[in-house]
Amino acid sequence: MRAIIAIAGLLLLSGCNTDTQPTMYLSMANGGATLDPQAAASMISLYRQNNGLGAVAVDPELMKLADQQSEAMASRNKLDHDVKAPLTKRLNAGGYPATLAVENVSAGYHTLAEAFSGWRDSPPHKANMLKNGVTKLGISARYAPNTKYKVFWTLILASTEKS
Repeated sequence: MRAIIAIAGLLLLSGCNTDTQPTMYLSMANGGATLDPQAAASMISLYRQNNGLGAVAVDPELMKLADQQSEAMASRNKLDHDVKAPLTKRLNAGGYPATLAVENVSAGYHTLAEAFSGWRDSPPHKANMLKNGVTKLGISARYAPNTKYKVFWTLILASTEKS
């Protein structure tokens, strides 16, 4: 009888947490949302591994640089790689020692899953995610409620390895 009561109690408790969803489906289109960079790295790494390439890891410096780019686009309500400066200039100004770097920007996607799907379905963005030799990433989503797109995304993939 105790076992039945214990199992019933566990089943009741397990039903209490029904609002949990994978972070890749969390909407960034609200002020309190926080992007999960590890989920992004896992998603992109799996995609790369399914295409015969190595995984990527979150890099704190690339995270800062991606966030600066997303913030610049959001504050200007403009989707543009060069809103502040070209990627190479931004990396150099930030002191990031990239030997290889590519960038995806987008806007209007509310979730990481949507942004990933959009990049995967766009040949130039897909090529960047599948760039041979990159090992690190920085990703950012900036919510800008008074803009056309609402959410601005930046993904920087890079390597610091000498060739």
